[in-house]
Amino acid sequence: MTPIKKFPQRLKQRIRYVLTDIDDTLTVKGRLPAAALAAMEDLQQAGIRVVPITGRPAGWCDHIARMWPVDGLVGENGAFYFYYDDMARRMIRRYWKSPEDRHADRMRLDAIQKNVLAAVPGCAVAADQAYREADLAIDFCEDVPALPNQSIDMIKALFEAAGATARISSIHVNGWFGDYDKLSMSRLMFAEIFNEDIDAVRSQVVFCGDSPNDSPMFGFFPHSVGVANVRDFETQLETSPAWITRAMGGLGFAEMVKVLLDP
Repeated sequence: MTPIKKFPQRLKQRIRYVLTDIDDTLTVKGRLPAAALAAMEDLQQAGIRVVPITGRPAGWCDHIARMWPVDGLVGENGAFYFYYDDMARRMIRRYWKSPEDRHADRMRLDAIQKNVLAAVPGCAVAADQAYREADLAIDFCEDVPALPNQSIDMIKALFEAAGATARISSIHVNGWFGDYDKLSMSRLMFAEIFNEDIDAVRSQVVFCGDSPNDSPMFGFFPHSVGVANVRDFETQLETSPAWITRAMGGLGFAEMVKVLLDP
């Protein structure tokens, strides 16, 4: 991972999109610092589209799409994208699966939830679960004392043993039924909202993240960036980012934006 301050000047002019994780990428200790919010505004003012790509729930994503300086977002690790059309004053919600399929999945996820809570002492259902539409989030350090890696791996294994996909973020293990992820829904959003082939424009995209569930994005985008705390998961990453910031979380994101916009 190369320090972001060495990002080549010749590449900066090509960047048209910044995609970013939220937890521990835009936030610092669970809070969104003013520097990260200002950095998103600076990108938009420079004509660069900003799209969070997060594991957070639909309820949060509705708020973010309406009220943050963003150009839409992908939520629940790829279960949907939301895009707020300011001109039409209308929220566009695009899901990977039908309402009927999501309902059937919920029954199966409820059974997994019971098994996980019984088998892994100290974990809990994530506090934001009530606002989720497609996945189950198990908290291992956000609102509970941090669990050891062995417990986190067990949570993931229990999801997978039940036939679900599972991904580890910096705070939760998220599980769902379906063949989607952050990258597949980003591809759909680019095609339907931005009228772009993501494969054709990926060199014009920066993706910023911090944890193992960002690995597909790190691997796909040549200009992938990890904030400094990505090093906490270095041995768990299937693919590492190309670049890394000096600062952690949202301060690292702001550092990256400053480099990208520096003439």
